[in-house]
Amino acid sequence: MTSPLPPSTHPRGGLYYEDFEVGRVLHHRLTRTVTQMDNMLFSNMTLNPQPLHIDAHFCATETEWGRPLMNSLFTLGLMIGISVNDTTVGTTIGNLGMTDVRFPAPLFEGDTIRVETEVATKRESRSRPDAGLVEFIHRAYKQDGTLVAECRRQAFMRRRAPAGTA
Repeated sequence: MTSPLPPSTHPRGGLYYEDFEVGRVLHHRLTRTVTQMDNMLFSNMTLNPQPLHIDAHFCATETEWGRPLMNSLFTLGLMIGISVNDTTVGTTIGNLGMTDVRFPAPLFEGDTIRVETEVATKRESRSRPDAGLVEFIHRAYKQDGTLVAECRRQAFMRRRAPAGTA
């Protein structure tokens, strides 16, 4: 027997504007080991020829890292993607922006990341009574606890429909 979702969640699992509490930190259950294939595909799909991501010989002979770094935009997308199931799936109207993006330590093939999301701010929409703005701080850590990525993301979120209006 499956238990019903809590009334605060969307049928797909996302949270509504009202469910977010400023200061709350969500520890996401999904983790992901990144691979050479991830790096190569993402770099090629985005037409990024940077040898720092796709050329092992270059990295071994001409960089301080000695091996390819994971593409930072892949890391950013993965970090936010991991957060979606627990936060915004089915309840976001759209992303409004990402700021303060940083990559304080390198991420390499074979590293496994975990993500946490802090609810930084929230406010009701001034123009839409059915929506609110939530600002998240996403942080990604590799297996040894090193912070490898962080960003602030502003999302336009659905509010729960008042009783009798659904």
